[in-house]
Amino acid sequence: MSRYRLGVDIGGTFTDAALVDEETGALSIYKVLTTPGNPADGFMETLTQAARKEGLRPEALTLISHATTIATNALIEGNRTRVGMLITEGFRDILEIGYQIRPLLYDMFQKKPAPLVERQWSFGVRERLDAHGQVLIPLDERGVRQAVARMKAGGMEAVVICFLHSYLNPVHERRAAAIVRKEFPQAQVSVSSEVCPEFREFPRASTAAVNAAVMPVVARYLDDLERRLTGQRVQAPFYVMQSNGGMMSASVARTRPVYMVESGPAAGVIMAAALARARGYARAISFDMGGTTAKVGLIQDGMPRLSNEYEVGSHAVTPMGEGKGSGYPVRTQVIDLVEVGAGGGSLAWLDAGGSLRVGPRSAGADPGPACYGRGGTEPTLTDVNLVLGRLDPAFFLGGEHPLNLLAAREALRQRIAQPLALNVESAAAGVVEIANAGMMAAMRLVSVQRGFDPRDFVLVAFGGAGPLHANALAREMDIPTVLVPRSPGVASAVGLLMTDIKHEFQATRRRLLGETEAAEMAERFAEFEHQADRLLSAERSHWSAVSLVRTLDLRYRGQSHELQVVLPPGPVNAASLTQASARFEAAHKQAYGYTADGDPIELVNLRLTAVGQVAPVKRPPMVLGKGAQGALKSHRPVWFSGLQPTEAAVYDRYRLGAGDVLKGPAVVEEMDASTLVLPEWQARVDDQGNLILTTI
Repeated sequence: MSRYRLGVDIGGTFTDAALVDEETGALSIYKVLTTPGNPADGFMETLTQAARKEGLRPEALTLISHATTIATNALIEGNRTRVGMLITEGFRDILEIGYQIRPLLYDMFQKKPAPLVERQWSFGVRERLDAHGQVLIPLDERGVRQAVARMKAGGMEAVVICFLHSYLNPVHERRAAAIVRKEFPQAQVSVSSEVCPEFREFPRASTAAVNAAVMPVVARYLDDLERRLTGQRVQAPFYVMQSNGGMMSASVARTRPVYMVESGPAAGVIMAAALARARGYARAISFDMGGTTAKVGLIQDGMPRLSNEYEVGSHAVTPMGEGKGSGYPVRTQVIDLVEVGAGGGSLAWLDAGGSLRVGPRSAGADPGPACYGRGGTEPTLTDVNLVLGRLDPAFFLGGEHPLNLLAAREALRQRIAQPLALNVESAAAGVVEIANAGMMAAMRLVSVQRGFDPRDFVLVAFGGAGPLHANALAREMDIPTVLVPRSPGVASAVGLLMTDIKHEFQATRRRLLGETEAAEMAERFAEFEHQADRLLSAERSHWSAVSLVRTLDLRYRGQSHELQVVLPPGPVNAASLTQASARFEAAHKQAYGYTADGDPIELVNLRLTAVGQVAPVKRPPMVLGKGAQGALKSHRPVWFSGLQPTEAAVYDRYRLGAGDVLKGPAVVEEMDASTLVLPEWQARVDDQGNLILTTI
């Protein structure tokens, strides 16, 4: 009997699934509309389709990997838990005060996001540690019990515990947590020194509060999903994608749901990095355009760039920085992405001044774009691409979901074309240009504004809408090559099949690097390795090898932000610390354009990443092609730019073979996406079936 791995990615519009045969590498894909009322319904529907179409038997599954927006949606939609907090006396307003930044600098009517813990449920507890972790005031256990009794009577579902300097000494937090679990066993407990053992009190408190706010929501969702899988006799290990690009078991996800907030976008970047490495590209820009947003990430030396702080619970932050400060800060590792509200379901609309806008509002899965015929009346980017001839209304999702061209034209005519005194096609072209401008700004932010030249990168385009826009973006950004994988519309689900198990460990140790004892640092890393071994041992049957990566967060003395550098392999000694200093100065030069020669370098955090490497599944090579003409389906008028359409060739991607070359203008169609090839560009099929777009 064949053995299979299943990856399921739940997005804002579609739920995507990829099923791969571990022996042959044969891949089957499934795409169903997301079920916002209960996302687990869409998950189970993909399993039903796999059983019906492929004859999949439950016992044949060896691994299930899942990416979901359940935690993000709970924060954005306000569907979160009632949370209480225990905090050091005198600091009960820490979440209310937060950072003094404004998402829109000149908007006098803006409102800060409501604190995740209402003030009446934030309890100051008498205790205190000094900045070195030494106890100044013992924990008032009676006060903890009194606060817990009030939270229990008030119907709280989760409790946050965050005391000053607990990242150095968690003794008070652990004792308070033990009291909460004894006095209020029904409550979920989020302890800051376990979730985010780093300095900076507000982001640590915010991270623990976000974790608490979604713990019951995520636990209920995972419990329901695992119960339904068990009911279908599925016994395969179940893993959840983390924001940092690794997997964790569902049991860990229940206690650390803050680690899975950006799980869907992370899976796509992992796929893009693996694909670029396999094709010999060390530098790549990941471009994931789905139904709600477009996400752009940078891949350097074959690995995605990571960030240690981001925001959740807000709308997408624009490339110009608007929106920052409108969400809740989270201090965990996440793949560094810039997100803009431009997806296939993003709405085109006119603002109060009559200017044309695209996003961030989305039609979602229900009712969806006007062309879906499910009651939507506002035009979206999918409607626009349909009007411009870039999509075949009879071949959407391989013909399983025909589109209504007349409904798309009518929505665009009423909402955009008539008010602007334009014809429908000109209005559609304007919508595309505005959406592309926002996505190009995002690409500049992850490349040019961080010291990288986009001309040195390859653009890896995926998502249901990504291949439609990628060629135009590459042309404007002078990116010489676009790489479109097979089945780009479910690429994030495919990425789940090639994701390793990952655990992060960190500790704050603020001191000058030149005054740090290498032996002390080595001892701390050894403690991390022991913890990693204990965690990975419980998952030993699911990985083939382990790799350990040690990193340091460094900065010049006096700076407030750090850069992360990787320690060289081997023992931690004076020589490796000297190499770390050199790597920091090179990274500082890359990021800021200078080095502060002679200024002392300060160590801030130590980190260890333990990776349980899941055995890769190799897909079979592409069959040698017999010429692109054999895949030609038809010709149709397509608007690329300008006021007149161009006759474009339409190809069936499934009939293309390795080595086939087709010239633009062209549209390459497959079940889950269509790829647009501009005039004066060409597409070549490589030996793995990827489309490589370059200028002629």
